[in-house]
Amino acid sequence: MSRIQLALNVSDIDQAVGFYSKLFDAEPAKRKPGYANFEIAEPPLKLVLIEAPEGGTLNHLGVETDTGDEVMAAEARLSGTGLETTGVDDTICCYATKTETWVNDPDGAPWEWYVKTGDAEQMANRVVGDHEGACCAPSAVTAEPVGLGTAPDPGGCC
Repeated sequence: MSRIQLALNVSDIDQAVGFYSKLFDAEPAKRKPGYANFEIAEPPLKLVLIEAPEGGTLNHLGVETDTGDEVMAAEARLSGTGLETTGVDDTICCYATKTETWVNDPDGAPWEWYVKTGDAEQMANRVVGDHEGACCAPSAVTAEPVGLGTAPDPGGCC
């Protein structure tokens, strides 16, 4: 089952977890310092909370899939329409290992199309394999926090 991902910056992770637990009648599926994610069945949603000074802003959006083949198909479809993507990479990010591709909407909001392949103990994004140590979203496609209604800084990196 695919579902939409919404990643929000929050100023107080404990307050945000309390609020969203009540809002969706669900407990976090994963909780780490400054981080929580919910796997909400109805409506199908992956809600990610990231503690950051700019609380109340969009971090990024995403589509979580079940398989790497779905990520590859999405990347082929997106790039085939002329959208600039990052290509498909295996990454470590948000306490998970993933296969993913990124694209920005016309206003700069970053979208991640991904499958979670395992758990990890680091929050920072990192491409693994041939691009060891490289940023997972090159400057053409960013994963910087987005204020609601504003585009991210195009020079940033995740």
